[in-house]
This record gives sequence, structure tokens and C-alpha cells, in this order.
Amino acid sequence: MPTYTAISHAELVTLVRALADVFAAGGWTPAHIIGVGRGGLTPAVYLSHATGWPMLSIDYSSQSEELAADAIAKLALRTRAGERLLFIDDINDSGRTIGHLRAMLAREGAAAGAVRFATLIDNIRSQQRVEYAARAIDRDVTKDWFVFPWEAMAPDSAIAADAAEVPDRIA
Repeated sequence: MPTYTAISHAELVTLVRALADVFAAGGWTPAHIIGVGRGGLTPAVYLSHATGWPMLSIDYSSQSEELAADAIAKLALRTRAGERLLFIDDINDSGRTIGHLRAMLAREGAAAGAVRFATLIDNIRSQQRVEYAARAIDRDVTKDWFVFPWEAMAPDSAIAADAAEVPDRIA
């Protein structure tokens, strides 16, 4: 049975502020924050308010490349016009979502170096690396299933089904 670890609203704010502080320290500034639906939408809104950067969103909650294709093509075009884009999601666990998005952006000709990824929590064992993370975990050690505030609205059975989707993450 997995250990469910609730991320409180206060912890969510702390994680977003940690990301905002990294950007405030200087360096790379995006033209837009791109919230990855579903889990990245709320962090994107919070980070947009914390930084003052405008936010866009992409729906990738269904893991359907077909449904996201038009938005990805438009975003890739923006990078070729000189815009930098910061994609944000709640967690980089297996890396599947980030890998799919990167592959789609590459197929659409996104400009090299114009796209970066941030997450609230980053699994250092993930197949994909992110440029920014508020917190790092090692899935070989941390088997908790994190329940973000927006996920806490779901029935317990739905949370359990999500956790069981990739059993080795929590066992």
C-alpha cells in the first residue's frame, strides 16, 4: 500500500516561491510560462503571479499528442520568432510527459535553447531532466505518492488508481 503524502497549500506556495527565487536571481527569462494540463496549470498560475510573466497553457492531461499538436506547433513557431518558453508541471516522475512534449517540440522545429522545463518536484531517477525544480526526490528512496491540493479533490479511488499506474514508483 502506497504512502500518500499531501502537499499542503502552504507547501505549494513555498515550492512556487523557490522557483520564483531562482528566476529572480537572474539568468534566463521566458516570454511565457506554459502550464502543462492538468498538474502544471495551478503551479503555472502561481508562478505567473509571482514573477509577473504571462501564462499560456497546453492540455496534455490525456497524453494525446493529437490533441496537443496544434498548440505545440504554435509554441514552436514562437520560439523560432525568438521567444523563450518555460513549461511547468507539478512533478517529473517517470519523465514521460516531458519527453513527449520535448519530442513534439523538436518535430515542430522549436529553436534550440528556447524551451526549458520546471517542476515543483523532480525525481532524479527520471528518464528526463528538467532545468529547474523546487524540490528533488530519489524514487529509489522516496516511494511516497504526492497528492497536490488540486488532486485532493478527487475520490480516494482515483488517487489510488493514479498511484498504481506505475507500481515501481511507489513499491
